[in-house]
Amino acid sequence: MPRYHSLGKIPPKRHTQFRKPDGSLYSEQLFGTIGFDGMYTNSYHVHRPTMVKAIKNQYSVAPKIAKQNNIQSYRFRGFQIAPKNDYLESRKAVLTNSDCTIILAAPKNSVTDYFYKNTDSDELLFVHKGSGKLRTHLGNLDFKYGDYLLIPRGIIYQIDFDTQDNRLFIVESRRPIYTPKRYRNWFGQHLEHSPFCERDIRVPYELETNDEKGDFLIKVKKNDEIIEMVYASHPFDVVGYDGYNYPYAFSIHDFEPITGRIHQPPPVHQTFETDAFVVCSFCPRLYDYHPLSIPAPYNHSNIDSDEVLYYVDGDFMSRNDIDPGHISLHPAGIPHGPHPGAAERSIGKKGSDELAVMVDTFKPLMVTQEAMEIADEDYFKSWL
Repeated sequence: MPRYHSLGKIPPKRHTQFRKPDGSLYSEQLFGTIGFDGMYTNSYHVHRPTMVKAIKNQYSVAPKIAKQNNIQSYRFRGFQIAPKNDYLESRKAVLTNSDCTIILAAPKNSVTDYFYKNTDSDELLFVHKGSGKLRTHLGNLDFKYGDYLLIPRGIIYQIDFDTQDNRLFIVESRRPIYTPKRYRNWFGQHLEHSPFCERDIRVPYELETNDEKGDFLIKVKKNDEIIEMVYASHPFDVVGYDGYNYPYAFSIHDFEPITGRIHQPPPVHQTFETDAFVVCSFCPRLYDYHPLSIPAPYNHSNIDSDEVLYYVDGDFMSRNDIDPGHISLHPAGIPHGPHPGAAERSIGKKGSDELAVMVDTFKPLMVTQEAMEIADEDYFKSWL
């Protein structure tokens, strides 16, 4: 997380007495990652956050694998994923490995009758369609088209959608997601050459502090299963917190592309990273300005990583026959490049209006059965 943040009421010293108006103690919770070595937050609750009343249903949501060892390039038509009323039921895993899972979702309804917590993974939600409010136990964030929502593992949340026409591209990461290290100095501040900075990052702005007891259902994801747990107090009962571990939002429209005289490699588009994959943002930008430049990317071999591109909007100049919501998968081990005619078409062009999200993984991705239902199985022939 890029910076320290504090919201609500906190005592002047951590791990000391912090009392309610009636004289009883607030319950302090250390909310941290990587043992005691990663980012953490200290939060203060009206009630103990440990009061479990019942454990109910438990069921698998593990991706069903269609192709475990895949070498074939694919195009998936993402908007063919059917909308579902329920948020969790709408999430359809299309690509997965031991480090991350790539999910498409088209939820129609807000999450109101349960809370959700992913204990396995950080979640990066990209909002392709829709707007609303992400509500969490560490505060709320408004979102709209083009927003990334970074939800660290263990965050308890609900989502309020403004309409029923919503499309999300989701990356679940079993490793913590950070902003790229090369764009930060050793204090953690974003450097001058970074394509975005702290001003562009939106932090939670309001707390919902509920002093309420009863039966509160939290659907907890652990080891690819959903476990339904009933707590005795409202999960959103935090009066204040401070630290580095909390959800935040960043708009792809605030990414400032890095350009040059000749074609720039994909790392200049990097927006997030883990030690297992990176996420890049392809945004409208000026093309290369060398007099003999070819703006379309050169052919390149994905020897060490699978490349996934999620097409959001505009005309993606290196591909033919691509629409919003399409996903291309170019697996490690084989070369790929611009489609026939793309390099020639790009010469002399001054700029691009493309908008896309790219995920490059260092381990091969397995293709799921749900991905095969929306797959163009002849895509690998499109370079002929």
